[in-house]
Amino acid sequence: MLSTIRASSSAVARRAAFTSTTQTAGRRLFTNSAIRAAAAQESSSAAAAPIKKSGGSNWLTITGLTMLAATSGYYLFSPVDAKPTAAKEAPVTVAAKKQEAPKPAAKTPEIIAAENKAALQDTTVIFVLGGPGAGKGTQCANLVRDFGFVHLSAGDLLREEQQRPGSQYGELIKTYIREGRIVPMEVTIALLENAMLASGQKRFLIDGFPRKMDQAMKFEETVVPSKFTLYFECPEEVMLKRLMKRGETSGRADDNIESIKKRFRVFTETSYPVIEHYKKDGKVHTVSCVDAPDAVYAKVKGIFTNLFKDQK
Repeated sequence: MLSTIRASSSAVARRAAFTSTTQTAGRRLFTNSAIRAAAAQESSSAAAAPIKKSGGSNWLTITGLTMLAATSGYYLFSPVDAKPTAAKEAPVTVAAKKQEAPKPAAKTPEIIAAENKAALQDTTVIFVLGGPGAGKGTQCANLVRDFGFVHLSAGDLLREEQQRPGSQYGELIKTYIREGRIVPMEVTIALLENAMLASGQKRFLIDGFPRKMDQAMKFEETVVPSKFTLYFECPEEVMLKRLMKRGETSGRADDNIESIKKRFRVFTETSYPVIEHYKKDGKVHTVSCVDAPDAVYAKVKGIFTNLFKDQK
């Protein structure tokens, strides 16, 4: 590094220094040794008239050398003889720093769950329950047409998921459905929540769910509370007759006598307690399904007209 070197401002000294320069990459360089030689030459010829000191010193600093070079058209110093000064990297500008802003951190499952719950606020959810073959799907289709609800069948979502290529739950769902058992609630609730978010709507009929009390509690805790439960009441012998008839054309793996009987037993043991629980809170509307579908819907429509008469 250029520190301080004794030098003169006379033209003789400057010419001597610049005569000893080298040119590198199109730039004229002068070295410490050249400046020292010029200073020595000038000192010997002007001993009687020393350089006037400025601020108590006649030592020329890096600032002085810069000024000296500027007056003669030379602008690059070499701190070491015959070794040109390396160019410095350009400073990073404010704009460049803004462009290199760090990427946001990935969202945690807890943050995603909170965002989903917020998105489903002010949502109306009605649980639609009834034994297998009670006619839930037919009545839900009528309500979609007349009241603008979105119909989500837990069974249909599970069957679609088991057929989806690459599904991690496909084989598990297939086994549970074939054996007439209840699919783990985490899977069913996740499928329902995703379908609700994807629809962008605010009114939902959830058909065939919850089938157990813990499913009901978990759904209302993590997704949204239900408004009420619509329970389609139907004797087993009527439902059995309907399911056997449907099995002739449905192609469903669970439309056989063995699976149907298992489903009846599961509904009685696990799903009906959910209905009893909500009855205690006054949140169940019961409709008999023995009559023809149109007659059943007349009763259902009356309930919904009364409850949603002030809503579009």
